[in-house]
Amino acid sequence: MGYGGPESYKMSHVRILLVDDEPAIVETVRAYLEAEGYAVQTASDGPGALTLARDFHPHVIVLDLMLPGLDGFEVLRRLRQASDVYVLLLSAKTHETDKVVGLTMGADDYVTKPFSPRELVARVKALLRRGRNNDASDAALVFRRLRLDPQARRVWKDATPVELTPLEFALLHALARYRGRVLSREQLLEQVWGYDYYGEDRVVDVHLGRIRKKIEDNVATPRLIVTVRGAGYRFEDEPV
Repeated sequence: MGYGGPESYKMSHVRILLVDDEPAIVETVRAYLEAEGYAVQTASDGPGALTLARDFHPHVIVLDLMLPGLDGFEVLRRLRQASDVYVLLLSAKTHETDKVVGLTMGADDYVTKPFSPRELVARVKALLRRGRNNDASDAALVFRRLRLDPQARRVWKDATPVELTPLEFALLHALARYRGRVLSREQLLEQVWGYDYYGEDRVVDVHLGRIRKKIEDNVATPRLIVTVRGAGYRFEDEPV
């Protein structure tokens, strides 16, 4: 898997890598995270972030987008080549496109500066809960085109493995469990992210777009995950 993926959360000591070049933010956020009992390492540039990601094996990386050396987008791109470690992006930018780009590249969450340190800690806890609460007792879900195995957190389409991130699997699994029912963005946020996302329901659209690219025959006319205008999304693969 490379680096410290979500499976490592079974370990007793949670490791957080905080990457930001603003000392005041680093000092404040580190204090809040360490108060929760997390082991925190920090980096102030892109190359340093990649080195620590490899050597420190973090469970969560809090990653600023505006970094010297390599920006956060490039760091995220390189991380995703080797790891599915949870990544929470930080940025002073407020443009919707920055959020969408980061999420599309594989980030799990996004906080815009200025932010409350308590909110950031809540987001980190939610990411860690998602790894801990992956219910290994869930039975496999078998449909005509797709098969989901929650114990292995694996998906097959027409018997061919599909590579999904832990978050993408959780989102697809939530829809598949309620096959034929419309789930709103708010319901999906609650089921997958597990907390009030402060109105950022666009994150659902972005991640479902990533999933569709991996499982649909034609993304322009999805058949497995359909959009119900004004209501949400519905999983429509036929059960076996």
